[in-house]
Amino acid sequence: MRVLGIDCGTQRTGYGVIDSDGRKHRLVTAGVISTSPKSPLESRLLEIANGLRAVIGEHHPEAAAVEEVFHAANVKSSLKLAHARGVALLTVAEAGLEFGEYSPLEVKMSVVGFGRAEKFQVQAMIRSLLSLDGPERHSEDASDALAVAVCHANRASTARLLARSIA
Repeated sequence: MRVLGIDCGTQRTGYGVIDSDGRKHRLVTAGVISTSPKSPLESRLLEIANGLRAVIGEHHPEAAAVEEVFHAANVKSSLKLAHARGVALLTVAEAGLEFGEYSPLEVKMSVVGFGRAEKFQVQAMIRSLLSLDGPERHSEDASDALAVAVCHANRASTARLLARSIA
């Protein structure tokens, strides 16, 4: 299964595409869609949508996943994050992809095995799970997106196994 993970943000939206059978994961691509904080919000949202459409068009994922919105202290930041997340969800829906959303706790549990893991622990496990050599070459945003993709691949694999055992 090819999965697109998305780490939403209005200034930096991370993305990561993996191929996975639920146990072994392989990196296809990862990166960041960056927008200028000086640009109007609607222009930034359009850049994010176009960037995600390009990733989907080039890599043809079967599924996509994002993190659920968390509560931030700054309401304005939360609203901007919700806008970026809405653009990601719309882009995924336009492409007709299977969709999953997971809490930060679920992502960390799936990747690290500990729901309160620190960012550096998630990045280290992503390097290990994807057999990436050397130091992390992806930004935190791309690593977070890859973690969401791995979480979805793990969950989808488990769901398929359960469905087979019930049938």
